[in-house]
Amino acid sequence: MKKDTRWAMVIDLRKCVGCHSCSVACKAENDVPPSVFRSWVKIIEKGKYPNVSKSFLPSLCNNCENPICVRNCPVGASYKREDGIVLVDPHRCIGCKYCMASCPYDVRHINPIRKIVQKCYFCHHRVDAGLLPACVETCIGRARVFGDMNDPNSDVAKLLATEPVIVLKPEMATEPRVFYIGADIDAMEPMEGHTEE
Repeated sequence: MKKDTRWAMVIDLRKCVGCHSCSVACKAENDVPPSVFRSWVKIIEKGKYPNVSKSFLPSLCNNCENPICVRNCPVGASYKREDGIVLVDPHRCIGCKYCMASCPYDVRHINPIRKIVQKCYFCHHRVDAGLLPACVETCIGRARVFGDMNDPNSDVAKLLATEPVIVLKPEMATEPRVFYIGADIDAMEPMEGHTEE
């Protein structure tokens, strides 16, 4: 890995079919308990019969360049690696939920068994081994693209240079590293109801 690597994900919603294979792959790869999610797909329906449409918005930790969660963790359990992946140290986390309260994207959860905060880490264990995150590898529509946004030859950098992209809540100035192509603005409203505790 190059020193200036910055991992990012582009999700092309023109290709997303709402199959949830990303959520299932995430759970299987990371041993996520049934009652919580690190990645999920929000579905909204619009219109009236017979002119109805569905929009999908896959959601996961944005592994922000300016992560509020890292600043607000009182014990230093949340931290950002040099390559931009935001992690939670399971040995330092005390489950206080400060990071959950400060995350504007509602993408962290308390593991009901371990009682610590967890989230998407872009499958850093796979990335470190030269593999793609499980959700990217499993996406049947090839809607998810992962790579180094600082490498102009990467698919992610090429998409960011050629396609109009949007991020969730840009006004929060967290500089998210999950970008969307073709997102439905209505689907980008705050997430609700994705976890049960």
